[in-house]
Amino acid sequence: MSLYEKLGGASAVDAAVDIFYRKVLADDRISEYFDGVDMAAQAQKQKAFLTMVFGGPNHYSGKDMRDAHKNLKGLNDIHVDAVIENLGATLKELGVEDEDIAQIAGIAESVRNDVLNR
Repeated sequence: MSLYEKLGGASAVDAAVDIFYRKVLADDRISEYFDGVDMAAQAQKQKAFLTMVFGGPNHYSGKDMRDAHKNLKGLNDIHVDAVIENLGATLKELGVEDEDIAQIAGIAESVRNDVLNR
């Protein structure tokens, strides 16, 4: 069973992304990176991306992590940590098992260097 199926499929990913972005936009460490961003479009891209990386249907047509983040000035490990922290808190809020949260954190961690373009 894929992580996508284990989490609950599309409805679970949709709920997680919606809660995640509420947390991100309230987080002073990273919210500025979303100033002027069309959040509805951003959420749709994130839902497609997470669906793909969790083993669900691949409908993601966005940029890779390196290209998507290359123009974000000042982005560093603190910002990636904040994203992973907010994602973990979101999943915990949704009742996701700790081992699955750890696996998802590992997926997020695996793209750290791409996000930071190093």
